[in-house]
Amino acid sequence: MSLKIKSCCFRSLRKLLPLALALALLPACRGEEAQDDSLRIGVALYSQDDTFISTVAQNLERLAQEEESRIGQKITLLVSDSRSNQTTQMDQVDRFLNRGCDVLCVNLVDRTAAAVIVDKAEAEGVPVIFFNRQPVSEDIQRWDQVYYVGASAPESGTLQGQLVLEAWMDNREQWDRSGDGVLQYVMLEGEPGHQDSLLRTEYSIKALTDAGTEVERLARDTANWNRAQAAARVGQWLEEFGEQIEVILSNNDDMALGAIDALGETGRPMEDWPLIVGVDATAPALEAVEKGQLYGTVFNDSRGQAQAMIDLALALYEGEDPARAVDLEESHYVWLPYRKVTRESLGELRTD
Repeated sequence: MSLKIKSCCFRSLRKLLPLALALALLPACRGEEAQDDSLRIGVALYSQDDTFISTVAQNLERLAQEEESRIGQKITLLVSDSRSNQTTQMDQVDRFLNRGCDVLCVNLVDRTAAAVIVDKAEAEGVPVIFFNRQPVSEDIQRWDQVYYVGASAPESGTLQGQLVLEAWMDNREQWDRSGDGVLQYVMLEGEPGHQDSLLRTEYSIKALTDAGTEVERLARDTANWNRAQAAARVGQWLEEFGEQIEVILSNNDDMALGAIDALGETGRPMEDWPLIVGVDATAPALEAVEKGQLYGTVFNDSRGQAQAMIDLALALYEGEDPARAVDLEESHYVWLPYRKVTRESLGELRTD
């Protein structure tokens, strides 16, 4: 059986998704709705410009195809890009419900909008799986058919801080360029007020200070998870602080890659670059780790998140106990573990 992928006329998917997916979107944009027994999953993404989120979407497509072939159940994905606009996402959720989706998978633009989405879905009896952007617990508890799939933001921050700590302790002479025993750093943050941004920022530094490392923050600023914005921020900091910057901590890999772009523009030899760390372990970031541009990152399991969503959706569609399909905590949460990635551990990661 072939997997049918549709869109609700929101926009064609970005180049990171296969061309076949984009071509399959066209019939649905003409308003044609097949009447069959397929499991229809509406997937609302906050932004496909985000490399990690685009990777999750690709994994959803691939895994849905695999599951369809394995169990003989038709699975139709309706995928939308909210372009970082919560009003747009609300319209997309309404369209998913109007088209008879059996399950919603929502990557929130604004986590404070979760309650409205839950109420809309509950009124139609359609379970909701939030992913990657965690709503507050009160909204998750609002209905027993609401779930969250993701990973712990404090854990990612802690592991990122540990990456820096290990490098600092192993080769302080290389990284402590000022020779003062103090780790001078700048911080690239995601969206203002976003829980992952806040917690990764807090816990990365906490991992250093808890270990007795003295730190000095030279600068911090938001770059909204965006590579180009991060490159602009770091370019400004390099002009202001120059070689005083010993470490660049970034809340995600796209912004870490922006830091690398800015350093590349300076013409400074790579051996004189600050230590740079990110979060997500996206494919471009792993390439940067292999080249030695990015010291390390924290693996965020995009395939594991996609698999958990598919497993949950199938169980809910079949009326089965979701706790038998996935490892549920507190009846609502599926947590995927993070792990540290450096150049030395790349081979281990790729053989998993």
